[in-house]
Amino acid sequence: MTNRSFRLDKSSGKLMGVCSGIANYFDWDANLVRIAFVLAALFGVGAPVLIYLVIGLIASSE
Repeated sequence: MTNRSFRLDKSSGKLMGVCSGIANYFDWDANLVRIAFVLAALFGVGAPVLIYLVIGLIASSE
């Protein structure tokens, strides 16, 4: 079992690096994560903008 930890990817990130960090953690394409975030934000699924900001603030403080 690999010991993975979540990190913001500020080098390839667009805003805070949250979507890039999520994509790196799960080994997904960052553009797919960004598209999913935008669709969730447009349809109001679970307040994604607030979740994005919380993840960005918590992960940047580590």
